[in-house]
Formats: sequence, C-alpha cells, structure tokens
Amino acid sequence: MNEIPYKILLSESEIPRAWYNLRADMKNKPAPLMNPATHRPMTAEELAPVFCEELIAQELDDTTPYIEIPDEILGYYKMYRPSPLMRAYRLEEALQTPAKIYYKFEGNNTSGSHKLNSAIAQAYYAKKQGLKGVTTETGAGQWGTALSMACSYFDLDCKVYMVKVSYEQKPFRREVMRTYGAAVTPSPSEDTAVGRKILAEHPGTTGSLGCAISEAVEVSTSNPGYRYVLGSVLNQVLLHQSIIGLETKAALDKYGIRPDILIGCAGGGSNLGGLISPFMGEKLRGEADYRIIAVEPASCPSFTRGRFAYDFCDTGMICPLAKMYTLGAGFIPAPNHAGGLRFHGMSPTLSQLYHDGLMEARAVPQNAVFEAAEQFARIEGILPAPESSHAIRVAIDEAVRCRETGEAKTIVFGLTGTGYFDMTAFEKFHAGLLDDSIPTDADLQIGFDQLPKVE
Repeated sequence: MNEIPYKILLSESEIPRAWYNLRADMKNKPAPLMNPATHRPMTAEELAPVFCEELIAQELDDTTPYIEIPDEILGYYKMYRPSPLMRAYRLEEALQTPAKIYYKFEGNNTSGSHKLNSAIAQAYYAKKQGLKGVTTETGAGQWGTALSMACSYFDLDCKVYMVKVSYEQKPFRREVMRTYGAAVTPSPSEDTAVGRKILAEHPGTTGSLGCAISEAVEVSTSNPGYRYVLGSVLNQVLLHQSIIGLETKAALDKYGIRPDILIGCAGGGSNLGGLISPFMGEKLRGEADYRIIAVEPASCPSFTRGRFAYDFCDTGMICPLAKMYTLGAGFIPAPNHAGGLRFHGMSPTLSQLYHDGLMEARAVPQNAVFEAAEQFARIEGILPAPESSHAIRVAIDEAVRCRETGEAKTIVFGLTGTGYFDMTAFEKFHAGLLDDSIPTDADLQIGFDQLPKVE
C-alpha cells in the first residue's frame, strides 16, 4: 500500500448525499423532549411556535437511518466541503510515539468551524417555510458566525444573543457576524423580560449559554415570522453534523485505515456527535468496536460530574425539558473560563450513549488545553480554537501513552475550529492569567437542587 499522504482528500462527487441518523441504530433511544408544564413528551404541534417545521420532523425522527440532503444545501456545502483528513506526521515525530494520529479539519471556511454544516441546513429550512428570520444564542461565537453567514445566503434576518463574556473578549468574532448582517446583543440584556430578570437576580453576571438561549427563544416566540435555531445539543444538529464523520470514514476507508480511538471536544455535542456518528453506528450494530472519548472542560464538567436527569436547556426555564447529563440550568462557568464549551448540559443522544457505557468522558483543566493548543500550532502549523484544543490535549495524552506502552494505536480527533478570534484567551494564557477554576461539589449541588422533579 502507498504511504498515507499528509492530506487525504475526497472529491466533490464523494460528498455524502444523505445525513446519518444515529438514533435509528440505538437500542435505547434518547428520552423525548418533555413539556415542562404537563411532563408529557412534546408533540410537533407544541414545538411549532419555536422551531421550523422540517427541523421538528428531523428532531423527532429516531427510526429513519438516512435522510437525504437537499440539492440546494449540497450546493452550499460544495463551497467548502469535503474538508481534509490530515495525518499529523510532524506531531507523531515530535512526540516520538508509535501511534498514528489523524485529525479532521473543519476550519477551512470563513466561520472557522464545523458549525456551518448545520447553520446552512437550518437557514434553508427556515427560508423554505417562508419565515422572515431566526434567533439564536452563541457562546464562543462560532455558531453565531456560521448562522450569520447562512442567513446572508438565504436573505434571512438573524438576531444573535452572545454570552456577555465572549461578546467582550471576542470583538472581532462579533464584527464578523455584523459583517454578514446579523444583529448581535450581549446576553443577558435589558431587551427581554428574561434578560432583565436574570440581571436583577445576578447583577454583573458574565452570562451563560442558558441565559442567551432564554433570550433568543423569547424574541423568536414574540415576533411573528421568526423561529429559534440552535447550534448544538439537539438531535437535528447532530444529524446535520454527521457529514463530518461520514467524510472521515470514507477517507479512512479509502486507505484501509481502521481507527482505534476517536476523540472529540464536548460542550453541547455537535462536534463530537458529528465525528463519531458512523463509527458509533458500527459499534451499535456489532460491526466494529472503537474507544470513543468525549473531552470537556474541568470548569464545566457535564459528563464527568453532572447528573443524568431531565432539565431545562435554558436559564430562564422557558424551553422544553431534555434528559441529559447536566449541571443544572442555573450553572454559570467561572468568569475566567476562556476555553469555550460553556453549556450546562449535553446532547440527549450523547448522554444516552454515555449512560449506556458506549463511550468515555474526560475533563481537562484549561491551562493544559492551551498548552496543547500552542504545541499543536507550533508543530502542525494550524492555530486551533480553544474548544478543539480539548480534543488535541487528550489526543496528545493518548499518543504519549502509546509511546510508554509501545502500542501503535490509530487516533482520530476532530479539529473543528480555528483560534484566530480567540487571541484574548491566548494572551491571558501567555500572561499567566488563566486559572484552572474547578467547581466544588457544593457549587454543583446548588444546580442539582434546582433540577425539575420529573417522574
């Protein structure tokens, strides 16, 4: 067999024509979204005021294994897809490891991340429904950037509520959104009833994704012609992001490569879920086995220290309940937390898989994450986003373990964002101003005590 190239490229004709719905192969399906008033599963009719019709159908469908990608969406995908699968030869050499390391690079578009895969799909369905615009939240800003781009493609109004700490730390990310026509508001804000309530209860708060979600939902449901869209957590988002894993598997299959370990960062689940989908499908069907590792920040440890329970997806407690690993809807990461992945909960699909023992989770402190980011940038030449750098941290750790044991494992991780708009965080790291703030058990108990009581 020929030597594996640095960059494994698929042709345009090899872009997947259908998304893979992982839930179709799950024996234990993720629990349904729950109506917080009745504690009964949400129906399509109940979800209709919040989400687009076609996206509701995708959200509730846990039996159809493949859902065709509309030609218009494929046309936009071809502007930046297929994305390359890279062999990290230089990193392997620097680590002196027998491991083979690959990363799927999703940062080769203006949004700088994988988020565009779902943003295009959600904007397309909103336009198809005849809507005027959409609202959303964004934390690090990658989702807001991607959605603003997608809305500009389809001539949709876009209102983004950006977590206040990120709004202040990442002015250039904010301005990219505005360049593409989005209105960007720091959250919590005085613009909404829920924002004013949160500010009254938590003066000076730096915000959270839960806060921003509440504001975005309030605005969408109070303005005719608008719907709310979300960049992670939901089943529909993992569906759209499955294109990452489908392309990864096709590229590996091209050279007869079988991964041993798959690693992805985990905040809400879009990155990890997208990468692992077809591999987890094989694992569920008994066709293959893989070690799958979710990597999260120690300062927001939903998997490793959270509870598997029904909880609100938003701080204002106006959204449906989701059964997931959660720290409680009121949880707000420490103000010095700069590494992204700030959501208090985790995708219900990934939560169920983790609960069933089908994958692992690891929490890492942010200084170790930025050390890995810097090491990777100097060796491989790509400046990674802090979020993706969580996966890099554990990929390096696993490669070092292979050096110590002599095992030649094949490691694949997702590099789903670039760090060019995250330089304030890198500046603080270089200045020694990043603390590894880790919540105490008492801190987490406050959120657990507020979990809704669902029978």
